[in-house]
Amino acid sequence: MTKQELAYEVISRLKKEYPDADCTLDYDDAWKLLVSVRLAAQCTDARVNVVVQDLYAKYPDVAALAAAEPEDIEAIVRPCGLGKSKARDISACMRILHEQYHDKVPEDFNALLKLPGVGRKSANLIMGDVFGKPAIVTDTHCIRLSNRIGLVHDLKDPKKVEMELWKIIPPEEGNDLCHRLVYHGREVCTARTKPYCDRCCLKDICEKNGI
Repeated sequence: MTKQELAYEVISRLKKEYPDADCTLDYDDAWKLLVSVRLAAQCTDARVNVVVQDLYAKYPDVAALAAAEPEDIEAIVRPCGLGKSKARDISACMRILHEQYHDKVPEDFNALLKLPGVGRKSANLIMGDVFGKPAIVTDTHCIRLSNRIGLVHDLKDPKKVEMELWKIIPPEEGNDLCHRLVYHGREVCTARTKPYCDRCCLKDICEKNGI
């Protein structure tokens, strides 16, 4: 089986296993997803979803958050960890959105990358989830599972994993596949315990099944 054939089979099986998989960060506007994905660094999505409720209650839109002092933002987002740097990035990012983009999130990958605190993972998430564009979000689950399954080999760098996956995954499938890899990584192919290979829908095609 070639890597591309393997990719197609993985996509097909995970689609059946997790038909409704989507982003696990709660948001109803593009700028809120930008905020949440920054807060999610080294923090669970579940905790972020709770913390942002207080943040948005006090700062309900881009203009309000752009006008806030980083220290005031930090006081609210501190439970997500790395409060000072996250608050600084969120503040700077919202000010740019307010001053340069009329409170809108730019629909351009390179423009997103120029925003404070936004890397390729975040930019891809925005492009895929908000704008419906081809995207591959190489978070820790995607990187770990792609290596285990055999879609990539011995690659840990997110950008390198992303570039290799682009070669074998149809553009229209990338974003949904990455969401499904998150679900699969949390429920079956776990990182903190031995993977539950006995109940994995990929066990017969996974390169490292049982290893």
